[in-house]
Amino acid sequence: MKFSQIVEALADQVTASSLDAGLDPQIEKIAAIQDAPSGSLSYVEGGKFAAAIETTHASALILPDDSDLQAKAVARELAWVSVKNPRIVFARAIALFYQPYRRAPGVHPTAVIDDAASLGESVAIGPRVVIHEGAIIGDRVCIHAGAVVYPGARIGPNTVLHANCVIHERSQIGENCVIHSGAVIGSEGFGFVPTATGWEKMHQAGITILENGVEIGCNTTVDRPAVGETRVRQNTKIDNLVHIAHGCQIGEAVAMAAQVGMAGGVTIGNRVILAGQVGIANQAKLGDGVVASAQSGIHSNVRAGEVVSGTPAFSHKVYLKSAAVLKKLPEMAKSLKAIQKQLAKE
Repeated sequence: MKFSQIVEALADQVTASSLDAGLDPQIEKIAAIQDAPSGSLSYVEGGKFAAAIETTHASALILPDDSDLQAKAVARELAWVSVKNPRIVFARAIALFYQPYRRAPGVHPTAVIDDAASLGESVAIGPRVVIHEGAIIGDRVCIHAGAVVYPGARIGPNTVLHANCVIHERSQIGENCVIHSGAVIGSEGFGFVPTATGWEKMHQAGITILENGVEIGCNTTVDRPAVGETRVRQNTKIDNLVHIAHGCQIGEAVAMAAQVGMAGGVTIGNRVILAGQVGIANQAKLGDGVVASAQSGIHSNVRAGEVVSGTPAFSHKVYLKSAAVLKKLPEMAKSLKAIQKQLAKE
């Protein structure tokens, strides 16, 4: 693909380019700037990566609106295009060269589909898929090998279910969702009532709902509650190995990294970011825009817009100051002992 074709495809994002200088190389692949070979397209986010322009072997670059960076590219006779957000445009450029594997429409002969299930138009059903009675599969849904859709589940148009994921009974999944391999949606919440003789099971009669544009990572679980619903709102993105317990309410455009775990009844606002291994206690509420750094342990409510760290979690700014003091504790303890010894002599 010629560089000019890429620029044309991204035209709505482009603020300037080197095409007027006659630089229009053939682009064969997309690559990180430090590893980019000749014939590749890469990107630079800002001035701190300026030195990479002087050493990269890439043939073309996506740059921010920065005249100094553009001048460096010109000096090396590299083709370039400037945009307001290079990372987003780089992501769109990748899509010009690569699309995830998707089965062609059709039903594999080894799939087991109940006569009382409903399939939309142009669905793609892979080997050994099982779709139970009353399940509704929307138009252009793609279900890869070994996935199981339980009775009464609903899968919205254009959604992709990857290999060996499981959608439990009555779960509702919206349009344009992606459920990755091994994920389980709508499984039983951890509901047991203590009695004098042990634990009595509380059946989980509620449902799990994923709204449009939700993505669920590999081996992530989203449980259904005893009553009511567990809901993940639109455009939320969830990484691998995350556990969302029964009755949780997750807002729009939330991002959760791997190994986040939350107990039942947690409420997460919109645009919240949870870094890896964040743990959230039962019934805690996080307001809109909260950010929790890796391994934060959240035991109580967090107000909108706060950034928290640590266990138990508290203000990230205070956490950084505390961490600085923590490094000095051995020295401080030694000083304290010396002071105590001196006072004892007096």
